[in-house]
Amino acid sequence: MKIVEKRLDEIKPYEKNPRRNDAAVEYVAESIKTFGWKQPIVIDKDGVIIVGHTRYKAAQSLGIEKVPCLIADDLTPEQVKAYRLADNKVADFSVWDNKLLLEELDELAKIADDLFTGFDTSDLFDDTIDEAANSVLTENESGVIYEVVFKSEDEGKISRIREAWEKIANE
Repeated sequence: MKIVEKRLDEIKPYEKNPRRNDAAVEYVAESIKTFGWKQPIVIDKDGVIIVGHTRYKAAQSLGIEKVPCLIADDLTPEQVKAYRLADNKVADFSVWDNKLLLEELDELAKIADDLFTGFDTSDLFDDTIDEAANSVLTENESGVIYEVVFKSEDEGKISRIREAWEKIANE
């Protein structure tokens, strides 16, 4: 596998890309600004994007002229179509472990409160695991109330979680 740098004008978005990613561009741009390029854009031999449309748009928004690319010239046209879809779809099958997520975010908050993670307090509890039943919480039907209990020896941690929870509850 060889990663090459390409000018943005050498890369073409796939015209029939079914993924609508404009809402993610600013977050990907922030990630690139914070961490640099850590994932190349995958293109075919003609420079058409297979994977990385959002990174491409983020590069445009940041005024980046050259981006790292991986040329996937070993795939058939059918495999290219399937990979383009699969790369976007597979993330839909995962959920967040609420307890571990909060622990990770809390550890980061102790070190650097302004480090970009892509998380907003309003979405901390979306698609997370209900620890009591190990099932996914995806909807709160009218009238359903969820009780959340946080336990920790660290009062500061409990206070930060309580503040985030109250902020969500009041939105």
